[in-house]
Amino acid sequence: MKGNFATLINADQLTLIDFSAEWCGPCKMLAPILKQVKDEMGDSLRIVKIDVDKNQNLATTYQVKGVPTIIFFKNGKQLWRKSGVLQKAELVQLAKSFL
Repeated sequence: MKGNFATLINADQLTLIDFSAEWCGPCKMLAPILKQVKDEMGDSLRIVKIDVDKNQNLATTYQVKGVPTIIFFKNGKQLWRKSGVLQKAELVQLAKSFL
């Protein structure tokens, strides 16, 4: 996953990484919100879900202490991050500000 991950975040396309876990209640709440964000943003935003239990090295590398943690990347740079559930409007506004 690590090589793949580097390819994803180094892309010119804005990428939202959702660090989550199967057992996480707030992560389950966030999933439909992210789908709505994707529906609104279309191809201008890529959303990738990373299971922290299956990708512990990535979680450690990006110092993910709690789930869900959302990080926006573009061209390999971390633009923004936050832990917890965010609303669709806030995520769409953020995404648009990075485009």
